[in-house]
Parts: sequence; C-alpha cells; structure tokens
Amino acid sequence: MNLRKIRTFGAAFWVCAAAFLCSMIPAAHAVESRPAQPAVAEAFPVASDVRVAGDSKQTRFILDLDRKIDVRAFVLGDPYRVVLDIPQVTFDLPAGTGASGRGLIRAFRYGLVMPGGSRVVFDLTGPAKVEKAYVMDAANGQPSRLVVELAAVDRAAFKAAQAAGEKIQLRPTIVADSSSETTGATGSARANDARPVIVIDAGHGGVDNGTQAASGEAEKTIVLDFAKALRDRIEKGGKFRVVMTRDDDTFIPLGERVKIARSNMAALFVSIHADALPKREGDAQGATIYTLSDKASDAEAEKLAEAENKADAIAGINLTEEPAEVADILIDLTQRETRTFSNRFAKMLANEMKTVARMHKHPLKSAGFKVLKAHDVPSVLVELGYVSNKDDLQHLVSENWRSRTVGSVAQAVDAFLGKRVVSAGTSK
Repeated sequence: MNLRKIRTFGAAFWVCAAAFLCSMIPAAHAVESRPAQPAVAEAFPVASDVRVAGDSKQTRFILDLDRKIDVRAFVLGDPYRVVLDIPQVTFDLPAGTGASGRGLIRAFRYGLVMPGGSRVVFDLTGPAKVEKAYVMDAANGQPSRLVVELAAVDRAAFKAAQAAGEKIQLRPTIVADSSSETTGATGSARANDARPVIVIDAGHGGVDNGTQAASGEAEKTIVLDFAKALRDRIEKGGKFRVVMTRDDDTFIPLGERVKIARSNMAALFVSIHADALPKREGDAQGATIYTLSDKASDAEAEKLAEAENKADAIAGINLTEEPAEVADILIDLTQRETRTFSNRFAKMLANEMKTVARMHKHPLKSAGFKVLKAHDVPSVLVELGYVSNKDDLQHLVSENWRSRTVGSVAQAVDAFLGKRVVSAGTSK
C-alpha cells in the first residue's frame, strides 16, 4: 500500500493512508493525496474547494469538483463518524482544511485510501444520519459538487441508520431464495437441494483492490474471474451446489464471508487470492495453499495473514467489534476434526494443482486467517501466484492457465468430498 504524507498541525509524520483514515484520533487531519507526477494527477478528478454550512440540527457538506464522481456514504459509531467512499481524487485544498467544521461536523479528514479510491471522514459532534449524498452536474458556471446533508438524531435512530447504511454499503447475509440456485452473495443454495454446498470466496472487492501488479492488474479482478470459472466448472459436474461470497465488484467484510459459509452449512470453503512481494523482499513464484493455525508456519505466512486480516479496515469496519460468529469461533477452534479435514483437502488440492500449475517451493502453509475461522466448515485459502512475478502474472491473466487450474481444483473438491462422506459414515 502507498504511504502518503499526512500533515498535522504542529508535526508531520508518515503513516499508511488506509490505516490513517480508519483511525479514531480526535483532531482533524488533511491528507496530501496528490500523485507525485503532475501528468498522472490529470487523470483523476480534482477537488478545489470545500464548504460546511448549517447548525447542530442540520448540516451540509459541499465539495467542489472538476467532474462528476460516484459516492457511497455510511455512518460509524463510537466515536460518531460519517464515511464517504469516492474514486481517487486529487485534493487541491488549502493547508489546514478540515481542522474545524461547523454544526454536526466537528472536523473532517480526507485522502487516498488505496490506488483508485479516496475517502472523506467526518468527525461528528453527536449522533447523526445521512439524509442525502449526491453529486450535482456542473451548471451556470458552477463546478460539479458533491453534497452530503446530515441531520441530528438520537442514539437509537443512529444505530438504525448505521444498520441501514451497512446494508447499502455492503452485501447483506444471504438468505434462502428458491429463484436463485447458486448466484453469489445475492442468493443461496435451495433448501430442497440435498447436495453438499461449496462456498467459493473471491478475495477483496469493491474499495479493497487487494494487491496490484506493476502493470495495473488488480488482485480483486483476477481472483473473481478465477472464482466464477471454478463455480461454472463445479456446477457443470452437477454433484455439488455452489454459493459465491461475491459475484461482482463488491466489498464483503471477513466476518460476513464466514457467516455465508456457516449459514449455508457448507461442506467446504475455498478462498481465492493472489499474493505479491515488494521488490526489496526479492522474488517469489507459484501457488500456495493455506490452512488455519494459531501459529504461522513461517514469517511470510504470518505477514500475509496479518495483511489479509486488515482488509476490513479498508471499508472503515471496526475490527474490535467482530461478529459473534467469529468470537464464538475463537473458542470453538478446539474442534480438531475440521482442521483435520482442512489439512486433508489442502494436501489433495496441492497434489492436483501441481500437475497443471507452478507451485511455491513450500506449497502448504498455515496462519491465523480470519476468513478461515468457520469452526465447522473445512476451509482453505489459495494464493494462485504472485502478481509481483512476471511469469506468475502471465499465467494469472491467461484463460488457458485458468481453465487448467480450475479443472485441478474442481477435481480436488470432488475427491475430497467423496472421501469425507466415507470418513463420516464410518466414524463412531
């Protein structure tokens, strides 16, 4: 993730832009988000002015832009905040902008959260809801304007607005829908279908791009293409039902992915990712299969799990308030059978994949990935390769490589579930 210079009043320090924007520091900060090269900056919308008007009952925030953009707004509590997710913007605003606000907005901060995405965060004086968030066309000599209208509410109403905002911003937990057999997070497997359920999880999505190749390919797109192809291949066999945690460019929090697996009583959970290494850390290549472990198998696995576990911070989710399912799972991890099944599937998958794809020199690893913590669902996380490696990247974007590798994963799924049925049937 790129480091951006964060200008505070009295001191200057470097932090990760995404971590900064999700922090709860009480003072407002203006983030210098201009790209280093002016030629690159021209490709992004420019924010040239900002105004805050209103009082403690109603407040309006206006940001002048040189073109229209999309905006998504939601609220966060403890402390009270409003978050605006927008495409990458060059903030050409005076120094000190955001140090103080007006009305319901005590202060605000802004900046680049990741390549392609910017964020504005309001620190509120009390509970409030977003009544409107929209962008106006340029007209009558006036620029395009992003407008956010806030209204004061009591704490109970704020909680209701927060819940409603999360449903708009994020995909809700899937529910049974007989009209949708296996269509991603918008539907679930049919209740009258007794076939085993396989949940395929395409990592990242939405504002969270995941890793990114130097040539621009984003992990979230690579893994979604692979996940869809795997879904199609498994469904074609007719033996299993498939549920996707996401089937489009949508952000799904880690706890929600775990819920999807558990609520569908999945027989198997497969999370698809693609790794990257900074140049200073050398080069690595090949696919790696991870299972859950309290202790990471090596430093690289530990670092990767830490990075993946922070994915929720991209969307402003408070990681200290994990869903009850995850909290319960931390206790229930003593159930060794699920880990045994997960490890068994990982070995079978590695054996199948090595026949068609390049594998990492240590293809089987383990670490504390939150997305694998469904205590009653065998789960693995597959890193298909390294987008930072030229040869791996060439494979990752190749339809021929994808087709062959998808076939190997589907074969491992078929072999694993067959063996598990036999094992379950003979156990006492």
